[in-house]
Amino acid sequence: MRLTLTVLIATTALAGAAQADALRDKALGYFAPLPSTVPAVKDNRITPEKIELGKALFFDPRLSASGVFSCYSCHNLTTGGDDNLETSIGHGWQKGPRNAPTVLNAVLNEAQFWDGRADDLKAQAKGPVQAGVEMANTPGQVEVTLKSLPQYVDWFAAAFPGEPEPTSFDNMAKAIEAFEATLITPAPFDAFLNGDDAALTEDQRAGLDLFIDKGCSTCHSGVNVGGHGYYPFGLIEKPGADILPEGDKGRFAVTATVDDEYVFRAAPLRNVAVTAPYFHSGKVWDLKTAVTIMAESQLGETMSDQEVGQVVAFLESLTGTMPPVTLPVLPAETAGTPRPTAEIRVE
Repeated sequence: MRLTLTVLIATTALAGAAQADALRDKALGYFAPLPSTVPAVKDNRITPEKIELGKALFFDPRLSASGVFSCYSCHNLTTGGDDNLETSIGHGWQKGPRNAPTVLNAVLNEAQFWDGRADDLKAQAKGPVQAGVEMANTPGQVEVTLKSLPQYVDWFAAAFPGEPEPTSFDNMAKAIEAFEATLITPAPFDAFLNGDDAALTEDQRAGLDLFIDKGCSTCHSGVNVGGHGYYPFGLIEKPGADILPEGDKGRFAVTATVDDEYVFRAAPLRNVAVTAPYFHSGKVWDLKTAVTIMAESQLGETMSDQEVGQVVAFLESLTGTMPPVTLPVLPAETAGTPRPTAEIRVE
């Protein structure tokens, strides 16, 4: 009897391992685990000095005209790398037009912003600083501010050695990119892809299988489970204006091509379970609702409650571990530091 039970347990374990191996092989046709080291970026060699400088700049509200808003304001590293708001609040307490994407693992995206208008993180870092509804500053004013702080001047010189003018707006963006490249969050899904059969629960494995078989992985694939490629929102059935505002035509604003109306970059889904609300409009707060909308709008599928729950369980396996980030002590202002320009705009 004992021998029979032992054989039964061993047979069951082998069958479970075989199933996990088959699902893993299937998944590896669409996805890849996160890199184990900080990924390289184009035209910006990442060094410890750049990372430390970029971290200080990421947290420094003096990059904004008001002295109130920093990169961290919209990309809170304690709440999933975004601000958990429908749309972000910026200069003069204005509301921005779109939901803030997470900064976590963003270095692995093909392009930045919902419409892909920035090729990489250093280009992205320049946008909010100059946007009137975000930080409302200018490159010249940023450089004046940074050069008025001796500690920053020293840090820029160390991060960009040999350059005649290291304390520059361009180098500010490169340093922020270097820091953001470190924000990689390995998750249970990565452990599964790397061979750990026990990393996913039964529901998560079922959800992964559904995610592939239903066609979600057609757009949400690769190392970031999305973050590349541009697709119409409402490929099969257009959502209502409450979710897809008519005034925001997505990538059309970048290309001025009619075919790009209501086209958006596929959202990266890592950490999606902790980055509500969802979609570029930020109109949906529940992940199950978001999955149901995507199934109907993009795939023409009506999924059962059980299927939706299993897909959500899989998406929860993409919630990763944050790297440790120590808050920087920022350089003190001097008599030459520009004073903040605060204003309140009432709509």
